[in-house]
Amino acid sequence: MADRDPDCIFCAIVAGEAPAEIVDSDERTVTLMDINPATKGHALVIPRRHSEDLLAIDDDDLAACAIAARRVVRRMEEALDPDGFNLLNAARVAAWQTVFHFHIHVIPRYEDDPLKLPWIPRGADMDEISAIAATIREGQ
Repeated sequence: MADRDPDCIFCAIVAGEAPAEIVDSDERTVTLMDINPATKGHALVIPRRHSEDLLAIDDDDLAACAIAARRVVRRMEEALDPDGFNLLNAARVAAWQTVFHFHIHVIPRYEDDPLKLPWIPRGADMDEISAIAATIREGQ
């Protein structure tokens, strides 16, 4: 994993070469406002070192991003008084990843906000769930 990808907008933000509304940073992470917010206050937590996605990120950077996400949630709780929060990571195109630098969306939720995720829990066949779980366990 390279520390920086010269073609990555998030790497440019970390380097101070591209504009962003930074709301938090530490030695491993930067938290900035999303320029295409899903709700009021939507932010992104990114590692300073470039990692393409969840499968590529270093464990320590991943842990630092999770801690930074919780830190910004606590700030949002005080500043914005939302009704809840979503943390969302998209890994790869099929999962809606559009910027290929690991990031966590921190999305404050409000009872009347317009955001609707496409997944609606509907239940499933328990035998199928058991079979899939066995397949995943075998991969350990």
